[in-house]
Amino acid sequence: MNTIDITRSAGLPSAAELGRIAEARHHDPFAVLGRHGEGEQARVLAYLPGAAAARLVEADAPLQPLDREGFFLWRGAPGSLPAHYRIAWRDAGGQEHLAYDPYCFAPQLGDFDLHLFGEGRHWHAYRFLGAHPHEVDGIHGLRFAVWAPNAERVSVIGDFNRWDGRRHPMRARGGSGVWELFIPDLAPGALYKYEIRNRERGSIHVRTDPYGQAFELRPGTAARALETSGYAWGDGDWMQQRRQADWQAAPMAIYEAHLASWQRSEDGGFLSYETLAERLIPYVVEQGFTHIELLPVTEHPLDASWGYQTTGYFAPTSRFGEPDGFRAFVDRCHQHGIGVILDWAPGHFPKDETALARFDGSPLYEHADPRRGEHRDWGTYIFNYGRNEVKNFLLASAVYWLEEFHIDGLRVDAVASMLYLNYSREEGDWIPNIYGGNENLEAIDFLRELNQITHGQHPGTLMIAEESTAWPQVTRPVWVGGLGFSMKWNMGWMHDTLLYMSKDPVHRHFHHDQLTFGLLYAFTENFVLPFSHDEVVHGKGSMLHKLPGDEWQQFANLRLLYTYMWSYPGKKLLFMGQEFGQRSEWKFDAPLEWNALDYPPHAGVQALVRDLNHLYRELPALHTHEFSADGFDWIDCHDADQSVISYQRRAGEAFAVVVLNFTPLVRERYRLGVPEPGWYRVRLNSDSTFYGGSNLGEDGMSAEATPWMGHPYSIELTLPPLAGLILVRE
Repeated sequence: MNTIDITRSAGLPSAAELGRIAEARHHDPFAVLGRHGEGEQARVLAYLPGAAAARLVEADAPLQPLDREGFFLWRGAPGSLPAHYRIAWRDAGGQEHLAYDPYCFAPQLGDFDLHLFGEGRHWHAYRFLGAHPHEVDGIHGLRFAVWAPNAERVSVIGDFNRWDGRRHPMRARGGSGVWELFIPDLAPGALYKYEIRNRERGSIHVRTDPYGQAFELRPGTAARALETSGYAWGDGDWMQQRRQADWQAAPMAIYEAHLASWQRSEDGGFLSYETLAERLIPYVVEQGFTHIELLPVTEHPLDASWGYQTTGYFAPTSRFGEPDGFRAFVDRCHQHGIGVILDWAPGHFPKDETALARFDGSPLYEHADPRRGEHRDWGTYIFNYGRNEVKNFLLASAVYWLEEFHIDGLRVDAVASMLYLNYSREEGDWIPNIYGGNENLEAIDFLRELNQITHGQHPGTLMIAEESTAWPQVTRPVWVGGLGFSMKWNMGWMHDTLLYMSKDPVHRHFHHDQLTFGLLYAFTENFVLPFSHDEVVHGKGSMLHKLPGDEWQQFANLRLLYTYMWSYPGKKLLFMGQEFGQRSEWKFDAPLEWNALDYPPHAGVQALVRDLNHLYRELPALHTHEFSADGFDWIDCHDADQSVISYQRRAGEAFAVVVLNFTPLVRERYRLGVPEPGWYRVRLNSDSTFYGGSNLGEDGMSAEATPWMGHPYSIELTLPPLAGLILVRE
């Protein structure tokens, strides 16, 4: 077949333009390729690298090769060719191909979507960015869209085009910075990335899809196009009650779990979402927890990051299966009365060259200046919260998990690092804000908007801040100047408590204020009491081994600690393995030490946590007013000499009495003031033989009309060693 001399053929794009197509550097491939008018004729120009011959199927005519390799041309009457036509070609190896020409389709993205995205107000940007099944005039395929404003050219590459960036260059959508391409005949399941040529330097960058909703199993990093989910949810009752429930007055005991190491399969591999649902959910129900909090299941390349260095902000990790498998896990949790909270990390992202970092060859999602754009501690980049499209990316991610997976809340990681420009930085290594302060004003605005949108779009969902400083009003509404979170972790209480408990009991009376100081600020925020994964890694020791004494005292101290935690104001969070006193630090790449439960002291701790959870849920006094001083009264906070504290928890007329002995000495005939006469029954004694204790103390006692500690009545009881008692009046 003779080739056409492009220098002699009128109406064709210039040799220079064809060269830019062949070299994959043309910013507007639709201006060259596809169907175009030539006076009274129509022209189809196709670029098929490696093709030996090609035909235009609907015109039943060959495409003539140009003398520039890979280009094929047809000319004919406009009416002889439909708007969408197919090309059949044979490659050099003799393999036949047939597909609609992607360059005969009009733009598919709506201008309003692009406008909202540019303003940072498209909460469902994941519906048009990324890869999605799409149909045009009855022709099925995949529509791709990506934001890369500093690109000269962007191509979709994948297992369907031999990862060749010349094959499917995308269309730029004006000043929006968005590139799009509809590839007909391409089915869900395809692996793909974007190949990006930077406009300034001409450098080539291969990146996975920021809006990808599924990825191949690490170490692979390609995104995988999905079918539109047809998952049939069965949690309608749960979702309805969630919208109407008063979560502040409801019990909340959170089991924090890392799915990759809670349990493993017999061959050491990961459990699937389905198997985790079969095993984890019944365990959480049996233990009496109300919620599961998952260390990030957002896709991440490195197991050792525990998920906190996220690359897929819209994708459940493929380690455990398909997105619909994760939907089924959440659904099953809800049907068993368990809420699901997801750890979410909008504070930073990894420098992996396959993902967001320098996405289009320039600092795009991050700040260019390392004094604002790099986390020194973690070796990661910091999001540029002042850029609308970046803010929109994160806001859409939050909405995505709440909407598409029915997640009940997000625990926002590392909020303190977002709030302060000088977080973990030396003097001179940070840039003040416009007022000269160290507050990150853009991040503050982002967090407020995040909480307004999530609460507004999905009432009843919980936004929980891991915020370790004294930043004011973290959990107060935005309209009164707060950040708008539902709750925040009480890191001060956690640090003070663990420091106190680490002391030998003989010295604890010198540190009594570490138990009592927290009540000075306990109701300034809506607090969660966290003993999280962070407390059992990096040489900090297990919860059991933080505590002093011989083995008996360590277990008694642990039971005392949990009794104190569950009776103290604030929602509860306990990391997996702590509920049975695992001896070793947590290891992200190994299952929990479940065989420890063969040893009675461990089984006793597990039984105590189970009973604490059930009692906490049963007694309104323990959970109704966790964020209000109406639910707490000291009985005696001054008994430092004996290292004993006692208090009431209240809900209206109902109350519970808590007394805690932080020494290994038995306190006989200990008198305690109570507000009312009657019989006081011990509902929980952490020293019970059921939990591995010495079983000291009474089952109950009658109040006497003996005023004590400012109360008109009092009871006399035996305080077991290193133990806590919870009593109710009958």
